[in-house]
Amino acid sequence: MTTSSGLQARDSAPLAETPDSHGAYPRLSEAQIERLTAHGVRRPTRAGEILFGEGDEHYDFFVVLEGKVAIVQGYGTGKEELIAVHGPGRFLGELSLLTGQAAFYSAVVREPGEVLVVPVTRLRELVTLDPTLGDLILRAYLIRRELLIGLGAGFKIVGSRFSPDTRRLREFAIRNRLPHRWIDLEDDPAAEELLRGLGIGPEATPVVIWGREVLRNPSNADLARRIGMPAPRTLQIVSDLVVVGAGPAGLAASVYGASEGLDTIALDAVATGGQAGTSSRIENYLGFPTGISGAELAERATIQAKKFGARLSVPAEATALERRDGHYVVELCEGPAVAARTVVIATGARYRKLPVPGIERFEGTSVFYAATLMEAQMCREDPVVIVGGGNSAGQAAVFLARYAAHVRLLIRDDDLTTSMSRYLADRIERTPGIEVMRHTEVREVIGDTTLEAVAAEDNRTGERRTLPARALFVFIGAEPHTQWLRDQVALDEHGFVLTGFEAARAAAERGEERERPPLLLETSVPGVLAVGDVRRGSIKRVASAVGEGSMAVRLVHEHLETHPEAVPAAAQT
Repeated sequence: MTTSSGLQARDSAPLAETPDSHGAYPRLSEAQIERLTAHGVRRPTRAGEILFGEGDEHYDFFVVLEGKVAIVQGYGTGKEELIAVHGPGRFLGELSLLTGQAAFYSAVVREPGEVLVVPVTRLRELVTLDPTLGDLILRAYLIRRELLIGLGAGFKIVGSRFSPDTRRLREFAIRNRLPHRWIDLEDDPAAEELLRGLGIGPEATPVVIWGREVLRNPSNADLARRIGMPAPRTLQIVSDLVVVGAGPAGLAASVYGASEGLDTIALDAVATGGQAGTSSRIENYLGFPTGISGAELAERATIQAKKFGARLSVPAEATALERRDGHYVVELCEGPAVAARTVVIATGARYRKLPVPGIERFEGTSVFYAATLMEAQMCREDPVVIVGGGNSAGQAAVFLARYAAHVRLLIRDDDLTTSMSRYLADRIERTPGIEVMRHTEVREVIGDTTLEAVAAEDNRTGERRTLPARALFVFIGAEPHTQWLRDQVALDEHGFVLTGFEAARAAAERGEERERPPLLLETSVPGVLAVGDVRRGSIKRVASAVGEGSMAVRLVHEHLETHPEAVPAAAQT
């Protein structure tokens, strides 16, 4: 940590550039700078000039031509932290520049010189025409976002690990891959001192601190607005397509819908990426032989959708679907309703809860239904137990083995490959620190305020063992997110959406008449389709979800062609 005065004192001495050990700070070639120059303006800089500041929602793309620029966290607060120093040939910014979020740090000129300033709109046009340059910038921005998250840069969340609102804010930040630092009231001695300096009592937490701004227990929507994440459009504007859910299926529908000229809006209650976004590494996705993290896949798809003009709104939780004035209206928990001519339901599914008495009191503090960096940090150097035999459980085991003291994976069957991909089962067998306990189930959770152990039973012999566990991860099947539909479309007995032939049969049983049979992914309601995990009979794989999302757009076009009253918004005058 470097104080403001410390940084100022270094202005008189040359600052060393930050080494590029991660590939986050590539240097542009003269030819690339020349191409960018045609779309921007060169201008001189002076020492101490702020090119963009922490919290700025709109800023340009800068290339350093001469001099040096420091990337600083908390500039002007008296507690500044130097993140990086860029010299000639390097470009500034990170992922927020492409996603439209506010800046998570300040860029301050430390040695005067010259910069090239390119408006973001022109940059987006250029990288589309120059894939090599576009890939270079995008890859650097993705890595920089990872580095910022690892450094704990960005805003601060101050609150107790036992507070539901603290967990809510942390989950929102982590699922949306927002750089932040969590300061736990329970064990961080600096937390109360920080709160006293702000005149805030512990009872008023959680709070979010961004520079000099303090948000007291903000809702997810409040935090999203402050960061610059877009809100849904008003009801008065009717889109061609609204996609409800932004997991792999929903993101694919958004990309293909927007790229094919449909006025497209996508909504998600928590974050883009869905459950796939929490996967540490997806190794069987076509085209990525070394694997790709769910977070990076989600980021790339989000940027791709926005490039084609789709509008993604997070958080935007759907609460109802209605037919009104010839189009569909999706009501939201917060904010205006969204209207569209067609709807793609891609709300996915969530993992079922383990039917063990008393497990609810540990949820959020010791019992988890996802294995992200947040959960890994909470159980670092502790023993953990994972329940489940599918790919999600296997990916969690491999990921957590890097952090936990010992990982026990409990499965009900004899063989890992019964419901898990062979490559993942082999990886688990080769990973030190993972113990697979076959035909074993959890019968009891043990602990007071936090989990201390679980009682596990061999479902063949009835033998019980007490397993030390500071955290329990549950991946035991899924329940669809369809409560918001309220009987608007036909569902099966488990709540999954019926499509195609099954939807036609359900509509006939209810005495409903249709002009034509439902299309392959169409529900019992014309113009409303379902894709991904929420659909009955879907294959629970990322690749198949992406395929269904893209296929749905072709079916949307077919519906619009057979319903001339549903004129695409792009064709309206």
